[in-house]
Amino acid sequence: MGFAEIPEPGLYGKLKSMDLERSSQVYITKEHTDIINSIDGMGGSTVNCGAPEIVTGSRDGTVKVWDPRQRGKPVANMQAAQGETRRDCWCVCFGNSFNDAERIVLAGYDNGDLKMFDLRTMSLRWECNLKNGVCSAEFDRKDIPMNKLVATTLEGKFHVFDLRTQNPTKGFAQVLDNSAQSGTIWVARHLPQNRDIFVTCAGNGQVTLWKYEYPEQRCHVDGSGVACGVPGKLRRLQRMLISTQPVNAWEWNRDHAGLALATAYDQYVRVVVTTKLNLQ
Repeated sequence: MGFAEIPEPGLYGKLKSMDLERSSQVYITKEHTDIINSIDGMGGSTVNCGAPEIVTGSRDGTVKVWDPRQRGKPVANMQAAQGETRRDCWCVCFGNSFNDAERIVLAGYDNGDLKMFDLRTMSLRWECNLKNGVCSAEFDRKDIPMNKLVATTLEGKFHVFDLRTQNPTKGFAQVLDNSAQSGTIWVARHLPQNRDIFVTCAGNGQVTLWKYEYPEQRCHVDGSGVACGVPGKLRRLQRMLISTQPVNAWEWNRDHAGLALATAYDQYVRVVVTTKLNLQ
């Protein structure tokens, strides 16, 4: 089953579901009132990990979860509380989907807000502000208990959160990198063959390969007897300029380690081969 937004003039917020095997339209719905900025899917690649849902984030400030088996209406709707300002949602992603009950949706917004919604309890589990608009977010794997998360922002920054331990006041331990000075980090994507390696794609056309190195102990108990996460370290493996324009998308091949597809604002699609990957 495939899903795609229809960017038709005057029909912003419209979502079309397609059955790619039969080349037929399943349904069209318009529940968002403005442009859909981001979409992510969960289902089809794992067994006993919940419904084959998709999630969308829109300029109208709402995050909606859809089950294609229940046509036309979202099964969950996350939006600002009454009286709060609706922020432009720039990115959404699924995670923590390791059984039929658990599932997390993460949403990033134009003002730097990062919000984690627990679909099992239908509640806001955690939130923070990264001080710059959140361009992309990705769990290192969707179908395991939450482990790590990379969130990229404007101003050439990205954050790696260790999600193993959530402190009730401090939240999750994190590592911040702002060394690129590249304007914007548009996207981050984890290597499927090794989820501790990921690539970041920057506004100056630069792509960088990183490895996250865990600390000796990922958790410690503070003076109040409360568990706190311990951040790891980032090691830069490779860096290369592949375009004169921002690199806005990257997708790894799941069968061949190091093979990837990248797009940029120079209107080129590039096939990239990354060598000397440290997979240990």
